[in-house]
Amino acid sequence: MIPLANLKRQYQSLKTEIDAAIADTVAKQDFIHGAKVKAFTAAWLAALGAKHGTACANGTVAITLALKALGIKPGDEVITTAHTFFATAEAIFAAGAVPVFADIDPRTYNIDVASVTPSPHARAIIPVHLYGNAADMGAIMAFAAKHGLKVIEDTAQAHLGTWQGRMLGTIGDAGTFSFYPGKNLGAYGDAGFVAARAEAVGKAMAKFVNHGRESKYLHDAIGDNMRMDEIQAAVLSVKLSHLARWTARRQAVAATYDRRLKGFKTIEQHPGGSCVYHLYVVEVSNRDAVMEAMASASIGAGIHYPVPLHKQPALKDLPCAKTSLPVTERAAARVISLPICADITDDEAAQVCDTFLKIARP
Repeated sequence: MIPLANLKRQYQSLKTEIDAAIADTVAKQDFIHGAKVKAFTAAWLAALGAKHGTACANGTVAITLALKALGIKPGDEVITTAHTFFATAEAIFAAGAVPVFADIDPRTYNIDVASVTPSPHARAIIPVHLYGNAADMGAIMAFAAKHGLKVIEDTAQAHLGTWQGRMLGTIGDAGTFSFYPGKNLGAYGDAGFVAARAEAVGKAMAKFVNHGRESKYLHDAIGDNMRMDEIQAAVLSVKLSHLARWTARRQAVAATYDRRLKGFKTIEQHPGGSCVYHLYVVEVSNRDAVMEAMASASIGAGIHYPVPLHKQPALKDLPCAKTSLPVTERAAARVISLPICADITDDEAAQVCDTFLKIARP
């Protein structure tokens, strides 16, 4: 079996370090807002080259935290992409705001700001660096400045990705990260992070994540319980030291796929950005047949994301459901994700390509 991401193989390579970090946490009985969360927070901010941010429970609440800390209010509109995981829109609703969907660039699969005209109610934009590929932050920041919008980068899939030499997640007003187990940097449960450009925003997010308080029994804001736990921080601290090497390996595997799959539409990087290949996506015209062939060969291909957000049943009665997004809809009907991770071998990557090329049609 060649899984989409080989977490078992990753664990075996880190077993001694991971087991020791978890055992140390349990032995110290320091589980919430302790030393390991503080250490990981400092290390991750250093990796990003950022000054302000807070660890949190998952990537979804990271977006909600950012929206609230940046002053987005109920009824405000937030522009984002419909070609992403549902959590991006879910977080907007959790903040009381309303999503407005833009179409995507057919080359990068990221938000195309030229496809949407903001209404007077628009207050923010959330570009998603989908599949680990940098969105066009030059165009996005110019669009936001023109229309007076806050920018929150959804960087859930793009750890250590860059735009013009700057880390993704540090360019807008805030940047959110998911450490879901299958991510490029993954915990052993749910975990997330949100970085902020302004110190005041960072302090507000840190307060919101911990019941609206700075001291134990004094609550000067209405917050929530959105904290990262110590075991997740311990695991993430171990993995972080390997992330740069893992990223380089993902990019090398992607380069192999690019060479073998010429003639198929795959991810294109914007000239100003990089791609860290959380997923390697290729479009085909016979997706059902390809998925069946891959499954028969014990290759764990996937589909990300077959139902765009504006077509989701939960949103069918909302104005955003009436949006026409032809590029998004075409991509959603054609994309397949091939196995990619730092632990896939060259022979396995070759087997993926061989199997795919036997049946796939552009």
